[in-house]
Amino acid sequence: MSDSGTTRSLGNADQPLPDQLSLVVVSGPDQGASLPIAPGTWVVGTAAGCDLRLRDDSVSRRHLELSVHPDGIEVRDLESKNGSFYLGARFQQIRAGVGAQITIGSTLLALLATRRRDEVLYPAERFGGLVGTSVVMRRLFAELERLAAGDASVLLVGETGTGKDVAAHALHAASRRCQAPFVICDVAAISGHLIESELFGHVRGAFTGADRDRAGAFEQAAGGTLFLDEIGELELPLQPRLLRMLETSSVRRVGSADYVRCDVRVVAATNRDLAAEVDAGRFRADLYHRLAVAELRVPPLRERLDDLPLLCQAFLAGRSLVVPRDTVAALSAYAWPGNVRQLKNVLERAAALAAGDGLLRPEVLGIGVVAAEPLPPPDPDIPFKDAKERLIEVWEAEYVVNLLERCQGNVTQAARVAGLDRAHLYRILRKHGHR
Repeated sequence: MSDSGTTRSLGNADQPLPDQLSLVVVSGPDQGASLPIAPGTWVVGTAAGCDLRLRDDSVSRRHLELSVHPDGIEVRDLESKNGSFYLGARFQQIRAGVGAQITIGSTLLALLATRRRDEVLYPAERFGGLVGTSVVMRRLFAELERLAAGDASVLLVGETGTGKDVAAHALHAASRRCQAPFVICDVAAISGHLIESELFGHVRGAFTGADRDRAGAFEQAAGGTLFLDEIGELELPLQPRLLRMLETSSVRRVGSADYVRCDVRVVAATNRDLAAEVDAGRFRADLYHRLAVAELRVPPLRERLDDLPLLCQAFLAGRSLVVPRDTVAALSAYAWPGNVRQLKNVLERAAALAAGDGLLRPEVLGIGVVAAEPLPPPDPDIPFKDAKERLIEVWEAEYVVNLLERCQGNVTQAARVAGLDRAHLYRILRKHGHR
């Protein structure tokens, strides 16, 4: 369906552009070709005068125009014969940002950040459990290595499933605290009335059910690192206590009058915009600044598509499977609302369905829009209840994928759209491998 209306904003269109940006051919006859773009106008097509000239017969002579401004990129179809598409929808004009993928003919294009000439990047393709050769990942590795030498609090920001927990563990493993505990506290997964006890501990008799003294996450992490996942979900009344701990390096168990010293490095993570939460009065400004002494963004998968072959190799390690070029192209064409976690889940499922020839073919990936993937027919040889549960599982998995895509990885917004309690949605996401 053609969209000839007003300009639409897509992807990271409202985010500042990086210092260096390229239009990269992800798949098609010119796979691997790229065009560094700066403020100005750039034309893509098959004609000799185009800035990015393609050999794709299904692309028009002057097919696409990109107008690059400091605050965004306007992409316009130049009345091409076969049209321009974003996520399967034809468009006339859109406003796009880093990570946007556009299909023209049989060619898939992506807007990706590239390296600044004076920038020093991490020399290896791995940092702890993180893997990547893309500029954005090697830049992240270099920042993590630099921060590992100190004890400053670090705030990791990014969409659901980007690997913020893996980045936190990599930071701990590279630090002087690597021999001490690495403790994870998932703030979003703990009921509000229990979070204080989980963080700070309690003494016997502090509340109903407290039949013994218990150390909280801060004491458990003594000498090491405490990872506070989804810190944006911490309720406002508890934020002053967390701030006090960070300022004094001491905690008081629930029901106790005594403070205990804790030498702990805090690494926090969130998929929320905490600066916006501060402006809205839902998060304390002083706590935000204390947590974000250093703030690092873990990029979504759509901004690091050139890492796909390496990620496939890492997730399929130990399996005798080859990922052919057409499979990589199919993976590159997908939006990945669940990011690297979703990729891992997709590859594990596809590996189980792969044929015996050792090739992981595109048809076993199972990624796409709900309507394009019909539910499997019910099996009459199993009980009605079991057959119904299997069908619901398939539908539920596809529903949350499309829900996250619509909400650009924002779980809180997704919960509102779906009419679900946020904790319930978190449980569904974990069940299907998205967190």
